Amino acid sequence: MGPDLTGTRRRRSPLPPPPPLLLLPLLWSELIPSALSSGSSPSWVRHDLLSEQQFLEVQDLSLTLLQGGRPGPLTLPTDLPDLDPECRELLLDFANSSAELTGCLVRSARPVRVCQTCYPLFQQVTSKMDNITRARNASESPNCARSLLMSDRMQIVLILSEFFNSTWEKANCANCLTNTSDELSNSTIYFLTLFNHTLTCFENNLQGDLHNLLQLKNYSEVCKNCGVTYKSLSNLYSEMQKENELEKKGESGTHLCIDVEDAMNITRKLWSRTFNCSVLCSDTVPVVAVSVFILFLPVVFYLSSFLHSEQKKRKLILPKRLKSSTSFANIQQNSD
Repeated sequence: MGPDLTGTRRRRSPLPPPPPLLLLPLLWSELIPSALSSGSSPSWVRHDLLSEQQFLEVQDLSLTLLQGGRPGPLTLPTDLPDLDPECRELLLDFANSSAELTGCLVRSARPVRVCQTCYPLFQQVTSKMDNITRARNASESPNCARSLLMSDRMQIVLILSEFFNSTWEKANCANCLTNTSDELSNSTIYFLTLFNHTLTCFENNLQGDLHNLLQLKNYSEVCKNCGVTYKSLSNLYSEMQKENELEKKGESGTHLCIDVEDAMNITRKLWSRTFNCSVLCSDTVPVVAVSVFILFLPVVFYLSSFLHSEQKKRKLILPKRLKSSTSFANIQQNSD
C-alpha cells in the first residue's frame, strides 16, 4: 500500500458562491495587496482562500451598491399600494357613504322616491369626495388623492362618483330641492302632500265594497268624491311645469324631478285607466261651440256656393228669353 498522504494533504473548505461581476475589481483590489504582503505568489490567490469574514464584507459591500450607496436595510418604494392611515380613513368614509347611497337608490326605485329620500346621503357622498379631492393639494398627504384617484386604469373611486352624479342629474333632483340643495322646496312639499291626499281619497272611496267594485268596475264614488282633489293636483303640476320652463328659459327637454313626474303619472293612470273617470274643464262650452262651428263650415260653404250659382243662372237665362221674344215679334210685324 502507498503511504497515507491524507495527513499531509490540506483539506479545502466548501466553496462560497461566486461574487457578482460588479465586485470583481473591488475584490482584486483587496486580496492582491494582502497576498503580496504575506510573501506569497498571487498565482494561488483563489476564491476558496477567502475567509468567512472577507466574504461577509464583500456581501455587505454588494448590498450597499445595490441600495445606491446608502447603508442600512432595503426600503420599499413609496408608490406601492400601501395607504397611510389618513388616506385609508378617507377611502373608508367614501366607501361607507357610497354603500348607504346605493342602498337608498335601489330601495327608492319603485315607486320613485329617489330625490325626497336620498338627497341627504347624496350630499354626504359629495362631501366625502370633496375631502379626497382637496387632499390632492394638501401638504399633509400629497400622495393620498393621487393614490385613490389616479393610481390605476380603473379609477373605481372616480367611476362611482361619476355614476352618482349622472344618476342625480338624470333624475333632475335639483328641481325638487332648494337652491342650497339641503332640503325639499316648498312647491315639492305641497305637491307631495296633495298627492298623498289624493291617494287617500281614492282609498277611502274604495273601502266600502272593494271586492264588488273590482269585479263590476264601478268607481262612481271615486270619480264623484275625488274630482276636486285630483283637479287641484293636476293644476298644480301644470303650474310647476310652467315655472320650471321659465326658470330654464324655455330650454327643450326640461323636466321636473323624477319623484313629481312619477307621482303624477301614477295618479293619472289610476284616474283615467283604472277608475275611468273624467273631469269637465271650465272652458268646455267655448270648446264645444268652436268645434261645432268648424264642423258646420263646409256645410255653410257648399250651401252658399250653390245658392250663388243658381242666381247667376237666372240672370243669364232671362236676357235670352227676352231676345227671342223680341225677334219673334219682329217677324210677325214683317209678315203683316
